[in-house]
Amino acid sequence: MPGAHAAPRMGPISRAIASAWGALTAWRGRRKEGARASMATRRRQRGSAMPAVRYATSPLLASPTPAWRSRLLVILIGIGALILATKAVYVQVIDAAYYRKEGADRYMRNLELPARRGRILDRNGLILASSLPRPSVFAFPREMDASPAERDALAKALGMRRGELNKKLDLEGPKFVWLSRLASDAAGEQIAALKLKGVHQIKEYQRQYPEGEAAAHIVGFTNIEDQGQEGIELAFQKDLSGAKGERQVIRDGKGRVVEAVGDTVAPVDGRDIELSIDSRVQFFAYQRIRDAVAAHKAKAGSVVVLDAKTGEVLALANVPTYTPANRKNLSGQQLRNRALTDIFEPGSTMKPFIVGLGLQTHRVRPDTVIDTQGGRINITGSTITDAHPHGPLTVAQVIQKSSNVGTVKIAMQMQPREMWELFSGIGLGHKPELPFPGAANGKLRPYKTWRPIEQATMSYGYGQAASLFQLAHAYTVFASDGELLPVSLVKRSEPLPTGAGTRIFSPEVARQVRDMLHLVTQPGGTAPKAYAVGYSVGGKTGTAHKQEGSGYAAKKYRAWFVGIAPVENPRIVVAVMVDEPSNGVYFGGDVAAPVFSEVVQQTLTTLGVPPDIAVAPRIVVQGEEESF
Repeated sequence: MPGAHAAPRMGPISRAIASAWGALTAWRGRRKEGARASMATRRRQRGSAMPAVRYATSPLLASPTPAWRSRLLVILIGIGALILATKAVYVQVIDAAYYRKEGADRYMRNLELPARRGRILDRNGLILASSLPRPSVFAFPREMDASPAERDALAKALGMRRGELNKKLDLEGPKFVWLSRLASDAAGEQIAALKLKGVHQIKEYQRQYPEGEAAAHIVGFTNIEDQGQEGIELAFQKDLSGAKGERQVIRDGKGRVVEAVGDTVAPVDGRDIELSIDSRVQFFAYQRIRDAVAAHKAKAGSVVVLDAKTGEVLALANVPTYTPANRKNLSGQQLRNRALTDIFEPGSTMKPFIVGLGLQTHRVRPDTVIDTQGGRINITGSTITDAHPHGPLTVAQVIQKSSNVGTVKIAMQMQPREMWELFSGIGLGHKPELPFPGAANGKLRPYKTWRPIEQATMSYGYGQAASLFQLAHAYTVFASDGELLPVSLVKRSEPLPTGAGTRIFSPEVARQVRDMLHLVTQPGGTAPKAYAVGYSVGGKTGTAHKQEGSGYAAKKYRAWFVGIAPVENPRIVVAVMVDEPSNGVYFGGDVAAPVFSEVVQQTLTTLGVPPDIAVAPRIVVQGEEESF
């Protein structure tokens, strides 16, 4: 009709909604009518038997259920089943090893069975290093349920503050934490008495060093894990350490061992090492060099004692030193095994080798006269001098007076290659054949680079470098009739066979040089203070300016003495070095020779070597100043 509003046309969605709403309204009406009818029936039949319910006629079932609901339910159940199956496959197949391990970690433990580290013994079987069992305390923080009072008791037994203990136990993440390594036996007993869940003990070994600082640079030390860090402890780590064992056990909820499972791997103890060192000689040598360093206000000092028959090291002592069992505030100066690691220009101790080469090549004889030209000689524009002017000197007197000029005049008759082969043959420029960490090679430049002035200065020990141990080793040439003996820090099970050494000089030349070395320790020589009561001795002094940068320090010296005893049938070689004596006396004959004398007397007496000269005191005169 004109002017009337037409009814709006309904779309498909609107019609569907209206139809659904109508059906829902009709269903609600029928439900209400059914409920009223049911209530009326119950009232009429109250007191009589309950009639059977006819579910098939229920209005709920009469209403149609949408198909998508059932499909959705089936899909959700299927997805859940698939997720569970996937997880089961992952846990049981793909990552089964991980979950087995995680499960075993909750009740199984692998207990490490430590091996006892081998002992270090001296040549007479005296202990230089051994291991004692000590309790080490550890905890599994996740297993602990200690009360505050129990933590206080634990901290007291461990000797630490409560806060420090809490800091270790309350860290997130770690399943295992050390509370104390190598604790005292008393502390271990107190902690065991507390019976705390998650706190356990294991036996570890702590190293003991009976000889202390006297043998520290030989024996060395181990770290908290019982691994060698210095000295013999490091050099023979594989032999000393042995092999650790293992035992797998099951623990209950309180951390107690219930039973052992699997096979126990027993530990294999380390092997004992028997050194060539004689602890009696070692201790006395250490005392003497310690006293000399103190008396001369020196920076450091070292002593080496070798067996002239076997090449075995009887003593090797250094100052400053340290106590292996107490290494707090330890410095590199204390750790250095100076006798093996520090190299220096050997100075006048090289002169006997030049004379020996001259004798060996028949260029000179012991009584050959050398004109020292008043103690001055010019080599290609450079002047070499003696400490005191001398006139003509025999070759023997050149050694006795330590004449630079006389030695140079002998050396300049030789080819540089001859001198180089000699120095190389006695070990200069080569690492000593010792299983010892840090031993120095020394320095010896190729002979083709030598200028005439360098050949001259090398003849009296300037221009090459050696350690004190290398010098002691080199002097076995004179002590063993011309052979350079192989050296050893381990006790030899058998005597050295004949010809085991390297031939450097003939036996006759070696004896001739020994006689010259004996003159050095007599009145008129540079080292009468090396005299030893009851024993004939021979040796050579050495004094040199210390190198600083590219030059030499004017007032810093090294003094040393290397010698043998007894002269006729040498039994030992002794080398002594004092670094930077600063109380006004610095010559080797005044600083190092007296230490040599005392060490020789004590060592030969200890070894049971009978005196070879009259046992009578001698007035020791001042030696002649050596040239350097």
